[in-house]
Amino acid sequence: MIRLHNTASGKVEPVVPRDADSISMYVCGPTVYGEPHLGHGRFALVFDVLRRYLEFSGLTVHHVSNITDVDDKIIARAASEGVTEVDIAARYEKSWWDAMDALGVLRPAEAPHATDYVEDMVEAVAGMLASGSAYETSDGVYLSVDAVEGYGLLARQPLDTLRAGARVEAGGEKRSPMDFALWKRAKPGEPVWPAPFGEGRPGWHTECVVMSLDLLGEGFDIHGGGIDLAFPHHENERAQASALGRPLARHWVHNGWVTVGGEKMAKSLGNYTSLDDLLARSDPRSYRLLVLRSHYRQPLEVTVRTTKDAAEALGRLDALSRRFGAAGWLEGEVRQRAGVDQKAAGELGLDAAAIASFCSRMDDDLDTPAALAGVFEVVRQAHVAGDRGETQRGEQLAHTADWLCAALGLRLEAGAGGAWVPVRGGAEAAGGGAHAGEVGTERGTEASTYGSGPDEEVLALVEERDRARAERDWSRADALRDELAVAGWTVEDTPQGTKIRRT
Repeated sequence: MIRLHNTASGKVEPVVPRDADSISMYVCGPTVYGEPHLGHGRFALVFDVLRRYLEFSGLTVHHVSNITDVDDKIIARAASEGVTEVDIAARYEKSWWDAMDALGVLRPAEAPHATDYVEDMVEAVAGMLASGSAYETSDGVYLSVDAVEGYGLLARQPLDTLRAGARVEAGGEKRSPMDFALWKRAKPGEPVWPAPFGEGRPGWHTECVVMSLDLLGEGFDIHGGGIDLAFPHHENERAQASALGRPLARHWVHNGWVTVGGEKMAKSLGNYTSLDDLLARSDPRSYRLLVLRSHYRQPLEVTVRTTKDAAEALGRLDALSRRFGAAGWLEGEVRQRAGVDQKAAGELGLDAAAIASFCSRMDDDLDTPAALAGVFEVVRQAHVAGDRGETQRGEQLAHTADWLCAALGLRLEAGAGGAWVPVRGGAEAAGGGAHAGEVGTERGTEASTYGSGPDEEVLALVEERDRARAERDWSRADALRDELAVAGWTVEDTPQGTKIRRT
């Protein structure tokens, strides 16, 4: 059973499904007023991985993620461009889905739009007014947080502490600086909807609580999003559900920020990189791998160095597919017959110990860095087995690594890389039949593709590796393989000798 950190309790706790064999999960989606940035990409990938792992574990996941298509920022952008709010929302919703598709993020089962639920929001606000937990002012309807027991739970602070740090608006009609808008009265030029308490539009915090309860019901399993949403957005959702007497989520899961120079990446701070920019210059899979290498609750620093490291790690995974044909193995009949499901391991003849280790790490608060480290250990073992001539064992391990990567949404590709460059020695050296000094290369094809073949330093590494293999020093040979991979070269050992190619 998976255990996840619950922001409501501050502890890592088991996720016990409300309904047997299924998980209900609501993830706060985008407000569509601009291009998605790396922070958006991270939360989408985190919850995509969580969903995939829950399904891998044999659960059915009812995944809902909303689209906020009415908001102050959408209205402001429409006014600045001289177009309608509908135009802005449609343009940037398309950008959102295009980016998600490029990242390989599974579409949610349902993606409700806030504007389709306004009547339900009016009903909810009316209910809070009737109960006395909300009140009217000249500019809208507000929830009184004093009327909500335990307000501040997701902020992990008591109400008195929150109130002491809140900004007091001069001349405002709010009873407390912590009270928040449920309904905003109509202003000239803004979209409006009818309501018994005056024409206007819903407050942001009201949208998600209505949609999640409608689509998932009371006490659904997981409510997720970025840590910046825990307070006030998610706490204000929880407060409204409490005021309506309708329990919301049982487990609150939040991922950490993407940071730039130690500061949160945000559009408002102007320090963001759009997903389009990243995807235009790098393999989308490398960003998924970068996200997986950091624990979901920790900050993620995206730099030239970290993205380069992720790309190189991705190259090592793809190299495994090129050597053992692992990527093609998972497609077609195998996927249809067994799929990427934990129960299928035995049928597919995979390495049981590696899978058990992977699941143990993922069950422990979605520890993807540890799980991924285990996958790379399987990759290393597959190469060692191949180097020793244990082809069947190498293929089993390669298939296991590919299958576990698929569980994380990471698709391996065997077709990447340049032309193979034969290097004399190789398999002969491993058998002791070649002199270690006879290392050379046929540079023609490589030179026509890349401008030059491997340099003397690369050839020296190949020579040293062949000597290690001849001496059956498999650990040293494997370390040299990794060193060549970091330098941008993939190694293959064949009966005709060692071959290398650009990653």
